[in-house]
Amino acid sequence: MDVTLLGTGAPVGLPRPDCPCAVCARALGAHARTPTALLVDGVLLLDLTPGAVLSAARAGQSLHGVRQVLLTHPHSGPVLELPAELPTPVRVSDGRELALLTGHRIRAVAVDAPGTGYAVTGPEGHLLLYLPPGAAPAGLTSGGPPYDMCLLDVVGRPDALARLRAAGAVAPMTDVLAVHLDHDVPPGAELRRRLAAAGARAEPDGATLAVGDSQLVPDLPRRTLVLGGARSGKSAEAERRLAAFPDVVYVATGGRADADAEWADRIAGHRERRPAGWSTTETRDLVPLLAQPTGPPLLIDCLTLWLTDAMDAAGCWDDSAWHDGTARAALTRRTAELVAALRATWRTVVLVSNEVGSGIVPDTASGRRFRDELGRLNASVAAECEQVLLLTAGTATLLRG
Repeated sequence: MDVTLLGTGAPVGLPRPDCPCAVCARALGAHARTPTALLVDGVLLLDLTPGAVLSAARAGQSLHGVRQVLLTHPHSGPVLELPAELPTPVRVSDGRELALLTGHRIRAVAVDAPGTGYAVTGPEGHLLLYLPPGAAPAGLTSGGPPYDMCLLDVVGRPDALARLRAAGAVAPMTDVLAVHLDHDVPPGAELRRRLAAAGARAEPDGATLAVGDSQLVPDLPRRTLVLGGARSGKSAEAERRLAAFPDVVYVATGGRADADAEWADRIAGHRERRPAGWSTTETRDLVPLLAQPTGPPLLIDCLTLWLTDAMDAAGCWDDSAWHDGTARAALTRRTAELVAALRATWRTVVLVSNEVGSGIVPDTASGRRFRDELGRLNASVAAECEQVLLLTAGTATLLRG
């Protein structure tokens, strides 16, 4: 079963008409996207969009063989002109099934937004799922075989992908394609990076893909370190990297929320950002979590506070204990245990830490000691991670991976 992407953009396309934003200004050439529509094996058209005949021609396809046109969401723009050769578009009721003479079977899938998704089974048995913009599947049950390809709004609704993974509908070899792409993320390298972190990818308008070909499914890093300065966006980046995965465990190393009002507000803000399906563990004892052979992904935020606790426990603020080597040795042992556990873990882990050393040199010995030890810890942890990112002014730079 082949799928031709006649369009991959949001319902208004990309760039948006009359939008002066930076993303729309850069959405040129291969980055320009018409509203999403799919042509399956030349016989099934999923969503009718303006200029469908021309889009098909540009992709080297024809709509003359289309036997069924299915709509996924209400169309609020100008009335679409139906090409003479196409059958009348319809939207199928949730749960209803259609069978085409070509051997394709289509089942309407309920979603949590206005519209309908479609699960398509090809003549050879390959499975495809297509969801409308801004929608996630509703009422999913586990037990069925995973889809070979899923096309959905990964950027706008990463939780939809998380639901599919939780139900087993998306497996490691499922090819996840981002469609309905809007001006939320800059095109090009930044879009590819964000989608790859979710185990997804994007293709330009006009691409034809073979359903069941998993060679282009991106490899997910098991260990990722996200570095950044104060208010650089490092925590939000770390959370975004796992937003498309279910049952994430948020490991908060910051201690009690009632230390003071400002700290409590910070923690509350973090909690509000997290998806509802995530759980939270407040601990600085990270080695047992990393040593668990199985379990959902871990988001550890952050190593800076973990180091503060480790230096407290080792007595590192006592100058005499530090200079006679006892405190330094205790801290080295605890750091080595953490690094060894990270090296040996089988769990997916995203760690957050502060990048230090680029600003003012602390004017106290203890401040310089902490800065130096955090730099060493970051370097040791980074050495064990497949991917390392640096956040500056909300913008991620890939250092490794």
